[in-house]
Amino acid sequence: MSALVCIVSGKAVAVAAGLFTLGWTHSVERTEWQERWEVTPEGLVLKEARVQGSGAGMEPGDGARRVGAWWVWTPDLPPLPELVLAASGATTSGWRLCDRDGCRELGGRSGDSITLRPCG
Repeated sequence: MSALVCIVSGKAVAVAAGLFTLGWTHSVERTEWQERWEVTPEGLVLKEARVQGSGAGMEPGDGARRVGAWWVWTPDLPPLPELVLAASGATTSGWRLCDRDGCRELGGRSGDSITLRPCG
């Protein structure tokens, strides 16, 4: 059985997602950004980041390589106990969390705070 990520926003929702992708549109550049995360016993591990351009606060990371329209790299970060997302209201949409069961939008309104953490 794969690990679960809990989405906490007023109420907790468990999502079966050993691996999930978190995507959004950058508020200034209006460019797509995606991160692939793995839920582990140690926490949330960022496996890969990808961006469709560069600019205002969204430069590709160390070792980035061009794959089609994307800059792709593997961030060197320790596992996180949780990931907190806060909606600015300046973007065209919230975050898209996708796993093997499909995609859902999170934090579409300004002020929404959402926490992702391993369920336990």
